[in-house]
Amino acid sequence: MFRLSEEHIAFRESIRSFAEARVAPHAEQADRDAAFPEQSFEALREAGFAGVPYPGRVGGDDADPIAQGILLEELARVCASTSLLVIASKLGAIPIIEWGSEELAQEVLPGLAAGDYVMSYCLSEAGAGSDVASMSTRAVRDGSDYVISGAKMWITNAGRSAWYTVFAKTDPDAAHRGISAFVVPADAPGLSIGKLESKMGMKGSPTGEVLFDDVRVPKERLIGEEGRGFYYALGTLDRSRPNIGAQAVGIAQGAIDAASSYVDERRQFDQRIVDFQAIQFMIADAVMNIEAARGLVYSALSEVMVKGPRMTELGAMAKCFAADVAMAVTTDAVQMLGGYGYTTDFPVERMMRDAKLCQIYEGTNQVQRGVVARQYLAGRGIKT
Repeated sequence: MFRLSEEHIAFRESIRSFAEARVAPHAEQADRDAAFPEQSFEALREAGFAGVPYPGRVGGDDADPIAQGILLEELARVCASTSLLVIASKLGAIPIIEWGSEELAQEVLPGLAAGDYVMSYCLSEAGAGSDVASMSTRAVRDGSDYVISGAKMWITNAGRSAWYTVFAKTDPDAAHRGISAFVVPADAPGLSIGKLESKMGMKGSPTGEVLFDDVRVPKERLIGEEGRGFYYALGTLDRSRPNIGAQAVGIAQGAIDAASSYVDERRQFDQRIVDFQAIQFMIADAVMNIEAARGLVYSALSEVMVKGPRMTELGAMAKCFAADVAMAVTTDAVQMLGGYGYTTDFPVERMMRDAKLCQIYEGTNQVQRGVVARQYLAGRGIKT
C-alpha cells in the first residue's frame, strides 16, 4: 500500500474541509448554468491554494506532485469543473516551468500562483487530436518576431485565460520535428475566441476554439528551442496525465460517498437499501477499484517527482485505469440511487457525465493503452 506522509494526510484534511465548505455549494450552479465557477476560483485564491501547483521561485508553494494530486482529487470529489481549471492552468504552465526561460517564467507564472488568472494549453486542432504531428497552425519567423496563424480546438479555459501556450509548426516540412511552442497573451492583436462547445459534462469549464490571425509574438516568448515543441508537448503530458488520474479518483470517490449516504437512508421492503448484499457488493467493487486507482496515481506522481524513467508508462496507466474506474463507479452510483440517480436532484448524474471526459482528454484511453503496451514490449526487447 502506498502510504502518505503525515504532512500529506494533514493537507488532505485541510483541502477536503475547504472544498466541502467553499467549492461544493457552487458545483450544481456551475453545471446548470455552464458557467466558469468564479466563486470557487476566488475561494481558491483567498485560501491560498492557487499556489499549490507552482514552484516557489514564481511565488508558488513548492508543493510536491503528490500534494498537487491530493488537491485535484479533493476538488474533483465535489466539483470536477473546479479541479479542471487548476489542471488546465498547470498544463499550460508545465512547458514554461520545465523548458522556458526564467524571464518568461517570471512574466507568466506569478499571476497563476497568486490566483489572479488562469491559463490554457493549445495543442489540439480540428484535424489534429491524438495525431499531433498533423497540426496545421503555422508560426513564421519575421525579424525578431514570429507570426502565428491557425486555429486550435478543444481548448480548456478558452476565453477565460490570460495566457495561452500555443504549439505551431515553424518548419512544415519537418513533421513532428518542425513544431515549436510559444506563450501568447490573451490580448494579443489577432487572437480571438471562436465557438464555445456545449458539452455533456465538465460544464463549468469553458472549452472552445482559439483563433490566431497573424498574431505577432516576440522571439522571447518562444519556449525553449525552435523545433522542440513536439517533445515538450509529450513531456508535458507525461507530467500531467497523473493529474487526470487524480481528478478521476476524486470524481469516483465523490460518487460512492454520495451513493453510500443515500442507500443508508433509503428504505425498501422494510429495510435499508444498504443492507442488501447486491448493494454491498457494488460498494465493495467501487472502493476496491478506487483504492487501486489511487495507489497507481500516487505511484505515477512519485515518478514525476523524481523525473524517473517510467513517467510515460505510469502516467498513461494512471490516467487510463483511474478514468475507467471513475466511469464504472459513477455509473453504479446512479444505479444505486435508482430513479433519483437519473435526476439532477442528486449529484451522481453530474459526476457520471463529468467522469466520461477523463476517458477522452489528454489522450484517449485507447491511446493510453497503446502507450502502455509499447512501453512494456520495448522493455522486453520487442519492437512494435
